[in-house]
Amino acid sequence: MRSTEEGLQAVDQLVRTYSHSCSWFLGPFYSLVRLFHPDYIKPLLLAPASITVKDELFYGFLRPWLGQSLLLSNGEDWSRRRRLLTPAFHFDILKNYVKIFNHSSDIMHSKWRRLVAEGESRQDMFNHISLMTLDSLLRCTFSYNSNCQESSSEYIAAIFELSTLVIERRGRILHHWDYLYWRSPEGQRFKQACSVVHGFTRTVVQERRAQLLHRGEPESHTDTTGGEEKKKKRVADFIDLLLLSKDEDGHGLTDEEIKAEADTFMFGGHDTTASGISWVLYNLSQHQDYQDRCRAEVNDLLQDRKTEDLDWSDLSSLPFTTMCIKESLRLHSPVSAVTRRYTKDMTVPGGRVIPQGSICLVSIYGNHHNPEIWPDPDVYNPMRFDPENSKDRSSHAFIPFSSGPRNCIGQKFAMAELRVVVALTLRRFRLTPGGVEVRRLPQLVLRAEGGLWLTLETLDTPISSPHISPLLLVAKFLN
Repeated sequence: MRSTEEGLQAVDQLVRTYSHSCSWFLGPFYSLVRLFHPDYIKPLLLAPASITVKDELFYGFLRPWLGQSLLLSNGEDWSRRRRLLTPAFHFDILKNYVKIFNHSSDIMHSKWRRLVAEGESRQDMFNHISLMTLDSLLRCTFSYNSNCQESSSEYIAAIFELSTLVIERRGRILHHWDYLYWRSPEGQRFKQACSVVHGFTRTVVQERRAQLLHRGEPESHTDTTGGEEKKKKRVADFIDLLLLSKDEDGHGLTDEEIKAEADTFMFGGHDTTASGISWVLYNLSQHQDYQDRCRAEVNDLLQDRKTEDLDWSDLSSLPFTTMCIKESLRLHSPVSAVTRRYTKDMTVPGGRVIPQGSICLVSIYGNHHNPEIWPDPDVYNPMRFDPENSKDRSSHAFIPFSSGPRNCIGQKFAMAELRVVVALTLRRFRLTPGGVEVRRLPQLVLRAEGGLWLTLETLDTPISSPHISPLLLVAKFLN
């Protein structure tokens, strides 16, 4: 199992050879079943949460960082957390985050315009977009303005360090044993980075709980009456919502539980979304006709407006852009696989049984590239997601956010940010290939070896958003 371009090509060969699944052995230590057909994946992902367990082989390395969070917990503990966290992702809450997505995009685009004006039009999308999604998440999670798109931060550096170390540990079999890992230089670096991240989150949680006790609850949304916005208290962010959540017995989350969920939201929300946005822009750079059609859709939506900001209601008015996003999520899924264990035997088609306790690797990549489900699977074709072309397709043919009771709780958040950032980027820039061979790099999320380089061309679009930075105006003038 290689985290390289060749490793993904080997998965392609597996899918062509075995069609739906195969057994896989990692030396004398581990065995697992790899599945890459929707008919076989569906009964596994739809299995009740009560018999579904996150295995330690793939998820255990995250536990020192993310604790007993929603991502890693099981059984009744997981069920309780899911019930408590679900309201934090209600669309009424997500509406407030769209403003943040606009603002973080403006900062990134201001920087891009400045770089283009200075003659540096070729840029690594992952580098810029990862910082932009981190900026958004820090604002959505903690109401914290990190300025991370323009300056470095110990907290941001620690998150990047932890992500890298998890991948490195997975590839070194001797480091799978805690006794050896925590005595290695890598293990010591992991502990130090965890200390930085946990210290930041713990401080924010404790300070915010104290504020709530003294000031009362913030508003989770802003009401409008007669077209005029009422002045309200500070809008609730993710930490507020976790602090205020109560279960059916009136019990909330402890500070340690809130810290684990906030750390998980930061881990799961920035890299995956950055990968998704970067690959959408890459695919559209390769297909100028689709890019032009998306741009026309966005421009039609925003014409005659006093601001370039998108709001929640606009997101449903971008059907073709959404089709392009979905096809990119199929072709370049940010997460290439998820793994599960089951506390009972699981039956799949053909009378086959996966024994209790086996690790099941659901290959999202293999499923999305299975030629039995997707003709010409390596071709980027957004029309696959035209409603007319999708109606007879298996419900589990497209699973970028997994599926079933343990699907990604933040998928609406991610899709909203994808739409906003892609739409505003295409309105303001034309993207063309960066002139470098792109080799995929499947790590915690799908990246590109050496970065994903594209060439930016500034487009002449109206600038009237009230929070567009002065740098953007100057760069536009210079350009």
